[in-house]
Amino acid sequence: MSKRPLKQTLAGLVSLALAAPMAPLPVMAQDARPIDPDKPSDGVVSPAACRVFGFTLPEERVPVNFAARSVGAAAYAGGPPPPPSPPPPTPPGAVATQMDSVVVTGSRIPGGSVVAAPPPGIIAPPRPVDTERYPDATPNPVRRVADEPVSTFSIDVDTASYSNVRRFIDEGRAPPADAVRVEELINYFDYGYDRPTSATQPFAITTAVTDSPWAPGRQIVHVALQGYELPEAERRPLNLTFLVDVSGSMGSPDKLALAQKSMNLIIDRLRPQDTAAVTFYAEGAGTRLAPTPGDQKLKLRCAVASLYASGGTAGATGMTNAYDQAQANFARDRVNRILMFTDGDFNVGVTDNLRLEDYVEAKRETGIYLSVYGFGRGNYQDARMQTIAQAGNGTAAYIDDLNEARRLFGPAFDRGAFPIADDVKIQVEFNPARVSEYRLIGYETRLLNEADFNNDRVDAGEVGSGASVTALYEITPVGGPSQMGERRYPENRNSLGVGGGDPDGEVGFVQVRFKLPGERDSQLMQRVLANAPNLSAARAQPPESTRWAIAVAAFGQRLRGDPWLGDGFDWDAVMEQAQGARGEDPYGERAEFVQMIRAAQGLPARAAP
Repeated sequence: MSKRPLKQTLAGLVSLALAAPMAPLPVMAQDARPIDPDKPSDGVVSPAACRVFGFTLPEERVPVNFAARSVGAAAYAGGPPPPPSPPPPTPPGAVATQMDSVVVTGSRIPGGSVVAAPPPGIIAPPRPVDTERYPDATPNPVRRVADEPVSTFSIDVDTASYSNVRRFIDEGRAPPADAVRVEELINYFDYGYDRPTSATQPFAITTAVTDSPWAPGRQIVHVALQGYELPEAERRPLNLTFLVDVSGSMGSPDKLALAQKSMNLIIDRLRPQDTAAVTFYAEGAGTRLAPTPGDQKLKLRCAVASLYASGGTAGATGMTNAYDQAQANFARDRVNRILMFTDGDFNVGVTDNLRLEDYVEAKRETGIYLSVYGFGRGNYQDARMQTIAQAGNGTAAYIDDLNEARRLFGPAFDRGAFPIADDVKIQVEFNPARVSEYRLIGYETRLLNEADFNNDRVDAGEVGSGASVTALYEITPVGGPSQMGERRYPENRNSLGVGGGDPDGEVGFVQVRFKLPGERDSQLMQRVLANAPNLSAARAQPPESTRWAIAVAAFGQRLRGDPWLGDGFDWDAVMEQAQGARGEDPYGERAEFVQMIRAAQGLPARAAP
């Protein structure tokens, strides 16, 4: 054969090869092996890697044709998301509740957000300057022991207020008074309390009594619970459902983008026996990923990365879909929890006397709890989020930056995700022979009636593995400087008179009620609240934990403008109290707090409510 025909044959073969479509190359994982969508994997999120799992990342999506969309249609291009699984039958004894009568509309868009244009013919609502809402938290009053010797409240391990206050101060603004919940500031910190050694008695109680630094003649009572930390082998599998607000109001870096980073931190910590589902809501609601084992991390990350912000806010519809997903993978031996990521900006219209919190309370009885994580500014709806989280037996937190996300969802998440006790209530009875007046510092939204303490049907807070709870009272000893005027008639006064009782004896009596996870009947712990044998030494140098808690309480009260903090205890005094109690600070949280005090000193007064 001549060379010329051979060259022509080779050229023809090459041209055919170039003209033929190339077979797609398999997507490779980091270790150079192809990704199998059904096997455990992790790696870098990329358009090619996510296509293996059927996800299209936002940068690849087809623009939405608003003219072709109907109200309530899916907010994502490229076809609607898979429908949620049908809800399984209601477990025996559970409350059957439907959300068909809850209507959700509207979404406020803060300045600077980038969202798609509204459908033709629809006029966008005006952008409010600031629509943030906080629950009313008028400072607790001073109470006379002769009238009300017993104080009862539900525990609170939420920390949303601390990081939200930090956000305001970082922006050079004074926070609204109701945004400052003193107990959440106090409970932000680890106090190194003595730890219990048994899961059946999951709390160790710590108490202290010392002189008040801002009110001569009065005292501070420190009551704390330290929770049992579950060993790794005792931590039940997690059945988590991410419920993500992807409405237009979430379209800024401090909202959805930060929420996605937060979810990836959780995915980092999932074990093979854990599962997670990814659900979302905008104008409609859908499921991005059904419950998936925790070792399929890349698949979970791609589902999270495929979310983007657009459209209105159907929060209640999204919530029902999330509960359906949680119920589909429900098991009594799992921790069944929905994690909601939102700015809280959805409007709920109610009919047939059905409220959103009623629905969440009913679902709580099935064993599915709900925690809420807030993001953003300008339209942050703290009041709604607090209500939902409390109804869902969950926690509420505010995430202002990635460091806060790392604090919440790093190693601490392993402890807090696993409950050790439900419906935890604290009751303190003061001894009228020793105490004439008291006030609880903070916990305004967690107060209970005295009769609620022994009623196991009254809901209270949940405590996770290794968590602690701290509360402070300011008391007036009998014979001290009363904050109330004396009563005219002797029968209405403290019957024991001035100086009654043993000066080193009982100040009060502390009781704690709790239910072990899965149980319906509560258990009781009790502890005498007494001054130390050497009273003068205890007053001169109380424990570091007490001194630090007092510093944080003083900061919160000063920031709120509470009337019970004396004018003489100014910002310099708050700073001195904190500097004297910093102790060991391995993560720099106390140093950061001291910087917050310095910054708060120069804040201008709020010009508008």
